[in-house]
Amino acid sequence: MKRSLAALVAAAILVVAWMPAGVGAGTVLAPQSDGGGELIRVGNRDATLVIRAESSRPRLLRIAGGGAEFESATPVELIDHVEDEGVSRALQWHLDTAASRIEAAAVSLVYASEDPPLRLYWEWQARAAHGPLEHAIRIENRGTKEYWLPLQDSFKTRWRIPANQALRQLWIDKGAGKAPSVGTHLVDVADGYRWRGTSSPFAHPFEAQGQPREIIPYLLVHSPEERAANGWYLGVEFSGRIAMELQRGGDTLDVRAGLDPEPGPFRTRLSAGASFVTPTIFLGALEGSIDDAGNTMRRWVREVLNDARAVNDRSYPLLTNNSWGSAMAIDAAQARRMIDDSRELGFEMFHLDAGWFRGVGDWHPDPRKFPQGLAAVSDYAHRKGLKFGLWTDWTQAGVSTQAGALAVGDPAVRRWLTTEPPPNWSPAAFKGITIDIGDPAAKAWASKEVDRIVRDYGVDMLEHDGYIVAQGCERGDHPHATCDPQRVHRYADEEFFWLDGPNSTDVSYHAARAYYDIQSQLKRDHPGLLLEICNDGGRMVDFGSAAHGDYFSIVDSYDPVSNRQAFYDASHVLPSAMLETYVKEWPASNLDQFRYMLRSGMMGWFTLMLDTTHWSAGQRAAARAELQFYKSTLRPLIREAELYHIAPRADGRGWDGIEYFDAHRGTGAIYAFRGTDASAVAHTFIPKGLRAAADYRVRFRDRSSADFTRGGDELMRDGIRVTLARTLSSELIVLQEAR
Repeated sequence: MKRSLAALVAAAILVVAWMPAGVGAGTVLAPQSDGGGELIRVGNRDATLVIRAESSRPRLLRIAGGGAEFESATPVELIDHVEDEGVSRALQWHLDTAASRIEAAAVSLVYASEDPPLRLYWEWQARAAHGPLEHAIRIENRGTKEYWLPLQDSFKTRWRIPANQALRQLWIDKGAGKAPSVGTHLVDVADGYRWRGTSSPFAHPFEAQGQPREIIPYLLVHSPEERAANGWYLGVEFSGRIAMELQRGGDTLDVRAGLDPEPGPFRTRLSAGASFVTPTIFLGALEGSIDDAGNTMRRWVREVLNDARAVNDRSYPLLTNNSWGSAMAIDAAQARRMIDDSRELGFEMFHLDAGWFRGVGDWHPDPRKFPQGLAAVSDYAHRKGLKFGLWTDWTQAGVSTQAGALAVGDPAVRRWLTTEPPPNWSPAAFKGITIDIGDPAAKAWASKEVDRIVRDYGVDMLEHDGYIVAQGCERGDHPHATCDPQRVHRYADEEFFWLDGPNSTDVSYHAARAYYDIQSQLKRDHPGLLLEICNDGGRMVDFGSAAHGDYFSIVDSYDPVSNRQAFYDASHVLPSAMLETYVKEWPASNLDQFRYMLRSGMMGWFTLMLDTTHWSAGQRAAARAELQFYKSTLRPLIREAELYHIAPRADGRGWDGIEYFDAHRGTGAIYAFRGTDASAVAHTFIPKGLRAAADYRVRFRDRSSADFTRGGDELMRDGIRVTLARTLSSELIVLQEAR
């Protein structure tokens, strides 16, 4: 039952009495004289917010968790005007206590404007007992006229901090085509520090031009004390253009997150009866190490954002064999050979990549390559016990004149394009011109088309590549804001046509919302369907996508070191089972290097992209054994265990590795990799997460050392020494509690 804010004041003590301490608490305390508003407490076991409902705006007073408390020094900034037929009109917000709501694990403070007739919902919720709290702002147009809104930040505050307090910031780069040179950033936040990170579904890697790479939209700020580290973290659950900012000045720390205001100025249409919702952010409190924060985040993403039907399936993540090792040359005969070999080796899904279709935008099978259609390939995979996955790039238009094609010559399609094609334009092999699915008609076509593809072709997993969410659009008749033609930036990059301009953030806002609707509808209509998010390899790795897809391609480089680098980075904040790396042909001169290649892609979701029929008998036997070990031992850990970054990020020269450990089962594994340094024949890994009082059996899968049993305290103090005779080799060490 929902009750008003005023009614809950009298019931506050009862709410506290029956609710477990800190779990989803939604409590109204006594009115405060300073500010004249009600104090509200909402949170979970890890974090608690204290909020005051002031008469004209809310105020976030503090976040507490893990023994630490962070106070906010400024009130919440709500938009103060709208544009009405070209005229700026001021807004006067007033708290509506009757419409405001406080639930066991959520709060919604409602502020109303009488003229213009708008209503604003300022909302927080705790959707899990552990992890961060989520926040969004919704603005309703309750009138009969259209208004234009300026930028409303999702989150903006100023934390009070001791002027002499040492702080560090963590942020993570996206893979975005090629693994970044750094990837995981941990830097001091000193007086005068300024930082800005951006995320979009395009993530151009501009490092060569001296520009920062795009980030996975998350930042963490903590004290560097080893034993008493505490802090807070913030993320954005959105796949459009967003920005995060951090600035330190004396005893304050300013933070902002939400839609990217640049190049701006941002404006968005609010039609009569419609709503605008800011990108959801999450805010959490940290006690412990960066890996402790990462383990909290991974659990929370699995529990709150991921599709439970997928992540709770014991076969998730699937062992996948992908046809891109043959690039566009794939045909039905080779697909059948790959399916046969996949079954024999122990794979669980055959993934048909690009090359199967008649042309870009014409998502029907090429009759020369697949004369019996794709359903016949899917049926064959199913008879062999494999799932069938399929590549698409369903927002790309081409020039096909076949029925059902998304063709730039079609007047309806022409209206959906983000830009006019040049004279005599033709698409690349699998890249065309993007349609703007923020346009309702384009969205309807795309939704119907992906549903047809899944139904007609018997698809178990649908991958989207390319750029589903438009970067920019110059059309004046789409729902997004229009753009001054003189300020549009047009350019070509990697066979795509790109547009950028002052309206680009609003373009991506509408397109991202449409994308979420399409993905969600697919999930509803096809229970059990898996969705892969590729976007040219790692350009759309974000938390909004994590809520609307089942796994990511995290990098578009396929060598062992790039795979381990991208995994090291993304696994700080996202579940390992979601993180797909592609293993492609790599010059392995012996079986040790062959296993090194495979294992470099087996830390998360493993996808192979090469022709296994060319493997030697020794390679086939080794691969079969590695795939079986993945299923029996590694996959349960990848899906459910804690993860620890117990060695430096891979550089290809020295040693690197990661550890999984499941404290409930007392089982773990260490992936150890040796680089090219001829002098570094051994390395000591210090495991984490063990019970100090327990004994553990330590087994070396490749028998590089003798197995032994030691206490958890000794292992976490002295470590496990691994010796490998060959460079570019690896070892898997299994830890099992002796019970």
